[in-house]
Amino acid sequence: MLTALLLISAYLLGSVSSGVLVSRAYRLGDPRSRGSGNPGATNVLRLGGGKAALLTLLGDTAKGLAAVLAAKLLSDQPLVWAAAGGAAFLGHLYPLFFGFRGGKGVATAMGALLGMDAALAALLLAVWAVMVALFRYSSLAALTAAAAAPFIAYALGGGNALIALCALLAGFLFWRHRANIARLAGGGESKVRWTKRSPP
Repeated sequence: MLTALLLISAYLLGSVSSGVLVSRAYRLGDPRSRGSGNPGATNVLRLGGGKAALLTLLGDTAKGLAAVLAAKLLSDQPLVWAAAGGAAFLGHLYPLFFGFRGGKGVATAMGALLGMDAALAALLLAVWAVMVALFRYSSLAALTAAAAAPFIAYALGGGNALIALCALLAGFLFWRHRANIARLAGGGESKVRWTKRSPP
């Protein structure tokens, strides 16, 4: 019963869309209907600049991290920790409070992995940062880090629960980025801009 309540709570926490709330606070409109249509930090960066994007990034990351840390307080089972992180991630993708129209889950996935294994999260962040610096495609950086996650987790000696969580997150991240993959293949993907776009 406690585990079920934990997972439900983690999902509900994940359902709180930082991007939508920050955009409302900054009067940017709904990021799900502007820019790329994704309520994540990259789109909020395009619409509102660095401060709004940072708040979105921190909020989304905190959801995954808080879910795993709460699970660690209540259980000594890595599988429960991983399930809590996965529930928060799914809440972000399919948020109950926002019509099940959520983001792509990169920051929330990173927060969950940070709670599970800080060394793994640091290495994945490094992979992401290098890819962004080299190519300036946030989606490509996220997909590269996602693909690498299960292998890095295994190399670090992560247990089955952590490796399974990495594989689950990677699968959903690739699914949610399928439009980005098509644009990358066709040369139409937008590059990261470090300032907000001028209004049309």
